[in-house]
Formats: sequence, structure tokens, C-alpha cells
Amino acid sequence: MTATTSAPAALRVAVLVGSTREGRFAPVVTRWIRSHLNRRADMEADVVDLAETPLPTVLPAFGGPPAPGTEEALALVSPRLARADAFVFVTPEYNHSFPASLKNAIDWHNEQWHAKPVGFVSYGGVSGGLRAVEQLRPVMAELNATTIRNTVSLHNVWGLFDEEYAMKDPQSDAAAKSMLDQLAWWAEALREARSARPYAA
Repeated sequence: MTATTSAPAALRVAVLVGSTREGRFAPVVTRWIRSHLNRRADMEADVVDLAETPLPTVLPAFGGPPAPGTEEALALVSPRLARADAFVFVTPEYNHSFPASLKNAIDWHNEQWHAKPVGFVSYGGVSGGLRAVEQLRPVMAELNATTIRNTVSLHNVWGLFDEEYAMKDPQSDAAAKSMLDQLAWWAEALREARSARPYAA
């Protein structure tokens, strides 16, 4: 008689939508990358939209009390990040960097990022948001996260989608699959490692 082993649980991927600007293109890009996640049996997506779950913009002083309402705002975001096995950041490029709203969300959290992989979907004009990603990498390294080498960079993003906001570029679809494949490998490996012993920051 051979023992049967159950399939591992799907990896929980928190998709963090970094832009909160009026008229942002982020929902289109997020819907597209989520469609890739939804087609995978090994992943399940949880979209954390910072425009819908805003966090306070003033962090408390070291050792000081948070502003009123902070706990309620964090309760809408922090547990979802803590449950995640991996993250996908959807970010535009603002002034050669990433949005302040995304940095704010990162800075409100710490152990939620530890020993977990982060993939990037960036978008914009000619640069495709690559400079935002390059600035995010050292930030997440400081928080003990592992960033994925393969990125999805949508150059001149407004021309990549048709009138129905469906992706027209097969190379972008291929890049999304490649990034998510890498993210799945790291997420599974790090989930097993965290299960074997707690991560020591």
C-alpha cells in the first residue's frame, strides 16, 4: 500500500496596487495580472488596493502612540499581508521612483514582508516603470524580503491594451507567466522554510 500525499495549498499572493492617483491606469494593469493569477492552480490572488484601503500618511514617532483611526485602517490591510505567501507590486513610475502611497504602505509594516518573495509589474511610458522597480529592490531587501529577478515592465502601457482593456501584446503575457513561475518557486521554497523554523530577522 502506498501512502497518498495531499497537494500543497495554493500560494496566497497579495497584489498590492501602489497608485492612488485620480485617473490612474492601475486598475487595468491589475485586472490583467490578476487574470494570469486566476488561471493558475498553484496561486490565489488577494488584491490590496491602496486607493480603497488608505493608510495614514503620518507614521507615529518611535515609541509614540499612533493617531486615532490608525488601528482600524491597518486592520483592513495588515492581516492580509501577514497571510500572504508572496506579493506582486503593481506600480507606475513617478519622477524616476515609485509612488509615495506604496512607500507608506511598505513602511507601516515590517514582519509581514519577512522571508517572502516579491514580484513586480511596472508600467509607464518609455521606461515602463523600471526605475521604480530598481528603487523598490533595496527597500524590500532591508525588510528581509526576496525580490524576483524577472519583472513585468509595460512600456508605453496605454497602447498595449485594446478598447476593451484586453492585452494585445503576447510578449507581455509571456513576461507575466515567467515572473509568476519564478514567484511560485520562491514562494513555495520560502513557505516550507518558514514552516520548518521561524525566520530570524
